[in-house]
Amino acid sequence: MHAKGLRGLAATTLGAGALATGLIFFYAPTDADQGAVQKIFYLHVPMAIVALCGFVAAAVMAVMHVRSGDRVWDVRSYVAIHLSIILGVGVLATGSIWAKASWGHWWVWDEPTLVSFLIVFLLYCTYQPLRFAIEDPDRQARYASVFAITAGAFVPLNFIAVRMAEAYTHPRVLSTTGGHMPGEMRFTFFVALIAMALLFTTLWRLELAAKGAAARLRQLRRQVEPAPAAARGSGSAQAPSVTGVPARSSSR
Repeated sequence: MHAKGLRGLAATTLGAGALATGLIFFYAPTDADQGAVQKIFYLHVPMAIVALCGFVAAAVMAVMHVRSGDRVWDVRSYVAIHLSIILGVGVLATGSIWAKASWGHWWVWDEPTLVSFLIVFLLYCTYQPLRFAIEDPDRQARYASVFAITAGAFVPLNFIAVRMAEAYTHPRVLSTTGGHMPGEMRFTFFVALIAMALLFTTLWRLELAAKGAAARLRQLRRQVEPAPAAARGSGSAQAPSVTGVPARSSSR
C-alpha cells in the first residue's frame, strides 16, 4: 500500500529539492550581515519545522493505534519518530555551524529556541531504548503509543512557551512580519520547506514499504519451511516399532 505511487513521489521530491537548491544559490540574495553562511538557514529551519511536525504526526498516529488497536498505526508512528530524530541531528549540526559563524559560539545556552529544541530531541532519543526494552509486541506497541502521545503533546506546548519568551537572539521566521525577509528569501524558504516535507514523506513511505515487504517475506518463509521436529512428533508416535507392532503414544 505504501509503495503505491512511491516513484512519482520520489521524482517530485527530487524536482523540489533541485528547485530549492537552485533558488538558494542563484535566486535568494546574500545576507548583508552574515554573508553566504546565512544560506544554511534554508536547510536548518525547514528541517526543524518538519522534524517537530513529524513528532506531532507520530502522536496522532499513536492515537489512532490506541483507538483501533491496529499495529499498522504503531509502525507508522515509529517510523515518523525515527525519521524526525534523524532530522533533529541535522538541525543541531547545522544550527551549531550557523551559530559559530553568526554569534562566535557553537552553542548559546541562554537562547530558548536552541535549548527547547535540544530538550525535545533528547526526550525522543529515549523512545527507542524504552520501546525495545519491552519484549512483548502488544505491550511494546501500547507503551510506545502512550509515550508518543505524551511527548507529542509536549511539542506544541514547548513551542508556545518559547514564542512567548521576551529575551531571545534566535531569528523569528514565521511571524506576522515574515521575519523581515525580502520577497526572494521568503519564496525560497517556502520552496525549501516544501521540499523538506516531501523528502520526509518519501522516506517515511519508503521505510514503511520496506518493512511491509520484509514482513511478507518472513511470512512466506514460514509457509515454505519444513515443520519443526516437535510438530512432527505426533506422527512419529504412530510409527511401527522394531517388533513390527505400532508404538503406543505415551500421551492420553
